[in-house]
Amino acid sequence: MTKRMLTMLAVVAALLLASCSGEPDSAESPEQTPASAATSGQTPTTVPTESPDQAPAPAAVLAAERATLEALYEAAGGSRWRYSRNWLSDAPLGEWSNVTTDASGRVIELDLEENRLGGEIPPELGGLSNLETLALGNNHLSGEIPSELGSLSNLEQLTLAGNELSGEIPPELGSLSNLEQLILANNRLSGEIPPELGGLSNLETLFLSFNKLSGEIPPELGSLPNLKELSLFENELSGEIPPELGGLTNLEDMSLGNNQLSGAIPADLGSLSNLEELSLSFNGLSGEIPTELGGLSNLKVLGLRFNELSGEIPAELGSLSNLELLWLNDNQLSGHIPPEMGSLSNLRLLHVSGNQLSGCIPGGIEEVDWEICPSAGTS
Repeated sequence: MTKRMLTMLAVVAALLLASCSGEPDSAESPEQTPASAATSGQTPTTVPTESPDQAPAPAAVLAAERATLEALYEAAGGSRWRYSRNWLSDAPLGEWSNVTTDASGRVIELDLEENRLGGEIPPELGGLSNLETLALGNNHLSGEIPSELGSLSNLEQLTLAGNELSGEIPPELGSLSNLEQLILANNRLSGEIPPELGGLSNLETLFLSFNKLSGEIPPELGSLPNLKELSLFENELSGEIPPELGGLTNLEDMSLGNNQLSGAIPADLGSLSNLEELSLSFNGLSGEIPTELGGLSNLKVLGLRFNELSGEIPAELGSLSNLELLWLNDNQLSGHIPPEMGSLSNLRLLHVSGNQLSGCIPGGIEEVDWEICPSAGTS
């Protein structure tokens, strides 16, 4: 019998013992923040805050969580980690490198980013029921994301970016009702974006960029009331941009570039009053630029280059007083460059080449790729 199988049996046995003990789980304490790393290069140890109202967790529960962390160490090549102080020792789990526990001893944070983890993510992690942060980004993890992670009902942050994970995004992640950050970028994930992610009502950040995701963008993503950052950049997504995304009233950054999106830009995106960056470049979008985008008063970056957009540049874009960067190049735009562009006092870059435009660009912009209008009074 392998060490891996023995570890898994230990987890199961500990969980069974916990369920039969009859001892109630203790109340959860607030998340603890790890101390700063010492100058010696050693990782910080988080000392749980003492709470007179929180009794220690049942021994069987603590044993089950210890066995789960041992399973992670075994599965992810713990002997090669950069930081592994006290792992597999008898020390309290809160004294293991990059592990944070609450006052009862339950694990609430695993921050093992950039720690040379390899192998696959063990499904046993789904048993850490008090876990609030699971950060395993920028390692060498491979295989699929275990569906068991969808059982982590207290999870607020899930970061798996910068690995070699493959397969589909488990729809079970849509059950993480407390999740605020879902960061899966820079992997090899494929398949469609699960519409179940639209049920993550507390989600603020959704990063799925630099994968191989395909299919259409689920309109259910427009039901995320707290979403601030939506990044689906550099995938193989197709179909039209769902107009439902215009309902993301708290959104500040929408990055859908470098995909295979088609159809018109929904006018509904003009309702995103908090939006600061809109990147739709390198797709197959067609039709005219919606005049409604001129109402995005907080917009700083607008990227629409390398599409098949036609018609004239809307004069309404001259109302974007905070705009700093504007890419409209390599489309099928025609007509005159609106003189209203001259009122964009914060604009530093304007690219419009590769179209059928006429006229000139008002002076005062640092970087342009078009003829600059002569200054007033010049002959």
